[in-house]
Amino acid sequence: MPVTNAGKKKVVDSPPGAFASGTSARSVAQSTVEAQGESTMRTVALDWGRRISFCEVKGGEVTHRATTDSLEALVGLLGPETPPAKVAIEACREAWHVAKRLREWGHVPILVDTTRVRQLGVGQHKRKNDRIDAEALARALAENRLPKAHELSEHRQRLRRAVNGRALLIEMKSKVIIAIRGEARTMGQALGSCNADDFSENLEKWQLSAEFKAQVAPLRLVLTTVESALLAADEQLAKVSVEEPATSLLQSAPGVGPIVAASFVSVIDDPKRFKTAHQVEAYIGLVPSENTSIKRRLGSITKQGNSYLRAVLVQAAWTIARSRASSPLKSWAKKVETRRGKRVAVVALARRLAGVLWAMWRDNKSFAASRLCPTLEKRDGPAERVDAVGLALSVLSQQGAIS
Repeated sequence: MPVTNAGKKKVVDSPPGAFASGTSARSVAQSTVEAQGESTMRTVALDWGRRISFCEVKGGEVTHRATTDSLEALVGLLGPETPPAKVAIEACREAWHVAKRLREWGHVPILVDTTRVRQLGVGQHKRKNDRIDAEALARALAENRLPKAHELSEHRQRLRRAVNGRALLIEMKSKVIIAIRGEARTMGQALGSCNADDFSENLEKWQLSAEFKAQVAPLRLVLTTVESALLAADEQLAKVSVEEPATSLLQSAPGVGPIVAASFVSVIDDPKRFKTAHQVEAYIGLVPSENTSIKRRLGSITKQGNSYLRAVLVQAAWTIARSRASSPLKSWAKKVETRRGKRVAVVALARRLAGVLWAMWRDNKSFAASRLCPTLEKRDGPAERVDAVGLALSVLSQQGAIS
């Protein structure tokens, strides 16, 4: 499809107020594009939707606009023969592929944190479409106020895809098992309780009617297929994890197995991009929400960031809490449980575990319970607010609780 170049027409810019040029986009956990004086590079933004909106600005004015169906259709504006450009693109499904291709063409891709784009003027004044969004991103990039999203390294991208693929298969398996159990209830068949891993085997052993077996035969076929695919996904994940020494290191912590370790590495990517454990916890969404308009009030966790990593960390915390083996983390969680209940204690433990894993990875040292005990005892005062236990986890690593 030919590229439409609006640079030949009169360009009517949106009102300056629509882009909130004075809004700060800085945060503790997210970096921004630093000002480097007058740059000779072009300033471009792409808004990715059903179609791709291209916008280039220079000197505060829009110089080019285009709308295409594919990135390849923008070769005339962004191809390898064009002058180098800084290209802003929201962190979306296509972002990794697009960033790689733009680098091959000689440009500098900048992934934008989608949780902060409204501060750049996207969607303001009830005006939101791909054309306006691309212009808002391009103007923010030109003014050096664009919040960057972290771009995973290529190997961590492969690890993330392997983790996500396995997670999808696990979800599919759970839904099929739930469907079979639902059919059993409607037909008056009693299915015993068991682990998901043993369900297929037990389904063969249980005394069930021929009518029920015929009814769920298609679901059993799907379950068998998913379980075979899950075995292949486990092998793929194990193969990719072998190239990640950090996954073996993290598994020295209690409750942490290959899946939790691989998920943590695939999301965090580089421990050095976080200054404190609290930043890691906030990035995952395990810190309490807060309202300090009048006085400090803490609520439930924010649930921001990667939901799957947050879920497996909570599962790891449940494993620690239910384990028969003694552990300083388990003992600490038990004391929290007496004051706030088991569920709150487990989430607080998941938050603490995230900080411990980050400190282990940062220092490249295994978990050492003997050095963790004194720190936990000091922090377990009766007046401690459990909702705030993760707010000072950085102290844990700074005081040498991880060796």
